[in-house]
Amino acid sequence: MEAVPGGVTATTSPSRAVVWGGAMAGILDIAAALTVYGLRGARPIRILQAIASGLLGPEAFKGGTATAALGLALHFLIAFTAAAVYVAASRRLRILVARPVLAGLLYGIVVYAVMNAVVLPLSHVAPARFHAPLALAILVVHMLCVGLPIALAARRYAPAPRAT
Repeated sequence: MEAVPGGVTATTSPSRAVVWGGAMAGILDIAAALTVYGLRGARPIRILQAIASGLLGPEAFKGGTATAALGLALHFLIAFTAAAVYVAASRRLRILVARPVLAGLLYGIVVYAVMNAVVLPLSHVAPARFHAPLALAILVVHMLCVGLPIALAARRYAPAPRAT
């Protein structure tokens, strides 16, 4: 057990931080996506197939529940990868666990930017027209539902090693 700034005691386990952070980010982010896009008329299976289309292109929309399941798996792969990157960075940058709320919110912005500037352009997802209110909503979702839970999991399960 190691004391974490703020008086919380945690068992140091970077792998546990990745699992909890990735799982929580994945669950919260997909719930938000289903809600935001569902309010715009998209069905859950179509949302999940859209994720799979990053790998399969337009054929993903013909694959039924199989490609929806692939989309869900890819979504969680991305969430666990985002958590692993944050936890790895937190081993060197103590501020990531010392200030998890600020760092997590900022990390959500970074994840949003990387997804939109790198991942989506390299994928087979058809480009969508920019819609500022939707982009702002998704940015806030990434801050609150992706970055924040990952940072809080890192603080709880993988506090930065003490300087020697």
